[in-house]
Amino acid sequence: MDFWGIVVCICTLITRDWLLQVKMRSLCRFQLVVLLGFGLSLLLCSAFTQTEIFALNDFKEAIYEDPLLALSNWNALDSDPCDWFGISCSIDKDHVVKINISGASLKGFLSPNVYMLSFLQELVLHDNLLIGTIPKEICMLNNLTVLDLGVNQLTGPIPPGLGNLSNIMKINLQSNGLTGRLPPELGELKYLEELRLDRNKLQGTVPASNGSEYQSNMHGMYVSSSQLTGLCRSSKLKAADFSYNFFVGNIPKCLEYVRSSFQGNCLNDKDPIQRPSAQCGSSSLAKSHSGDHPEQRPVADRPKRHVAASKPTWLLALEIGTGVMVGCLILVAFIAAVQKCKSKSAIIIPWKKSGSGKDYLTVYIDSEMLKDVAKYSRQELEIACEDFSNIIGSSPDSNIYKGTIKGGPEISVISLCVKEEHWTGYLELYFQKEVADLARLNHENAGNLLGYCRESSPFTRMLVFEYASNGTLHEHLHYGDGCQLSWTRRMKIAIGIAKGLKYLHAEIDPPFSLSQLNSNAVYLTEDFSPKLVDFESWKTILSRSEKNAGSINNQGDICVLPSSMEGRHVDIEGNIYAFGLLLLEIISGRSPYSKEKGFIVDWAKEFLKDSEAMPHLVDTELEHFKHEDLKVICQVVNLCLHQTPNNRTNMPELCSLLENNIDTSVSAELMASSLAWAEVALSS
Repeated sequence: MDFWGIVVCICTLITRDWLLQVKMRSLCRFQLVVLLGFGLSLLLCSAFTQTEIFALNDFKEAIYEDPLLALSNWNALDSDPCDWFGISCSIDKDHVVKINISGASLKGFLSPNVYMLSFLQELVLHDNLLIGTIPKEICMLNNLTVLDLGVNQLTGPIPPGLGNLSNIMKINLQSNGLTGRLPPELGELKYLEELRLDRNKLQGTVPASNGSEYQSNMHGMYVSSSQLTGLCRSSKLKAADFSYNFFVGNIPKCLEYVRSSFQGNCLNDKDPIQRPSAQCGSSSLAKSHSGDHPEQRPVADRPKRHVAASKPTWLLALEIGTGVMVGCLILVAFIAAVQKCKSKSAIIIPWKKSGSGKDYLTVYIDSEMLKDVAKYSRQELEIACEDFSNIIGSSPDSNIYKGTIKGGPEISVISLCVKEEHWTGYLELYFQKEVADLARLNHENAGNLLGYCRESSPFTRMLVFEYASNGTLHEHLHYGDGCQLSWTRRMKIAIGIAKGLKYLHAEIDPPFSLSQLNSNAVYLTEDFSPKLVDFESWKTILSRSEKNAGSINNQGDICVLPSSMEGRHVDIEGNIYAFGLLLLEIISGRSPYSKEKGFIVDWAKEFLKDSEAMPHLVDTELEHFKHEDLKVICQVVNLCLHQTPNNRTNMPELCSLLENNIDTSVSAELMASSLAWAEVALSS
């Protein structure tokens, strides 16, 4: 091989080695890019999933009444919402694609954060009790094909941004209270097949114009032209219902070939039956300017001599419509002011927080829920409670005062210890909902709410209950004279508590449960009849407020009310367990827990199932007890403390066990002991 051959061979080897290295480096880089992209996609997917879960939980928080418990299995701690009621997910179970909760009587607001469900295809909330406006954020759901908010109580205008939902096929907003004009932007929805807007309060003309000519094919759809505007551009529209609104003008020609309804409006066309002119008000004026007479044609069609002599018809109609609307607004404001003077509260009023960084936050408060609850002034309660000096209980979150209403009953007043600067819109809504919930309770063994106090200067939030003159069961068991609570009296108290819980759990709808059932929640009347009072619920308000703080921001006017019933419906089993502990406390006189003696359950479990050992459970201060009663109590305790909540017996059955097997009559007490007459005398 010559010199140049050797050089060429060496160059070839060097080039091949260099190309191999480049190829290996490129392969490594490619693999690294793939791995980074895969990891980034996993990260983004995980983060997006959390975003959807946040949006769903925010949706739930905006619902403040769920009487059918449709959202009861929506667990904020669950990272997989695909099994939640009404939720459908994608095939890969990584995105929510449908929400369908119809006929569930949900009352609340539609959360603006629903836009975070960016893969959502169907939003169906038909036949509920949703209030407020349609949030404009819903217009960001670009994958939405079905929007059904029909048969609710929504108000305000239809967001023009709905015209951006390029994939939408069905819009149902029927039977609400929607107002304003129909946005012409809906004509941009090229796939829209069904539009239902009937039974609202929509006004103005139907935005649809085909210019001077139009064509229709065999399906009644229109060939597009440069002159088509509004709904005439919706070439796939097959069904539309505009009935029972306040539309004026004429039925657009292009919609005559669509399966549509226009009856019950204020249109010029009398073929479909229209509203009486008295209901239309000024609509007849608008109609008189939209006929087919030469004098009323658009400016472009009139002889030029008319242009300078008069205003365009549309401008004149606009001026008249604007004047009428302003007049209507003034009239509505006047009527509202009169009604406010009569009822002293509006149905929905804005509540604005002052003196903080959230000055622009408006939370709408439904004061209608308190219309049947008595309202006391702070001055009235201050006089009744002797300048709030008669304190009968206190905690970091509240003080309890005793008082007497002039010419009325004795009362106990719970005052919330919250400063005005810490009082959020959430707390105000929670306060009102809690007052309404407590006010519906009416039973001899439940502490009845007499009224409330809500004032701004000085800042005051108080609840007024009927007073139970004998203090709490806890005080009598652990600090009083033990002989005051004879066996018979303790049995009467146990049965009274059972009756109260039976009423709360099974006799009212929706059911009610005490947030913390213990001997401090049982107040005793003069004849030692028990009354269950839920004073302890207020200890959790601030923590709940902090938990839900993310639902409230200052991005404008919003409406949020996390359900104040949270923990009530689902905690009925917890009440039953607590009732078992309370029965042990009643018969033994021991605290549920103490550092010296530990938990009462651990101490009692060795005696509960052995009838011979059961007497060890009885308070040593009692002179006598009935062994038959003790066996019934232990049977009920075992049923209450069952490890599996679903296997715990319900309160109606537990109450029946106690009532049917424990005799609290005077004759039974006298037969129990030769010394019983003394205890009967004490009990009388």
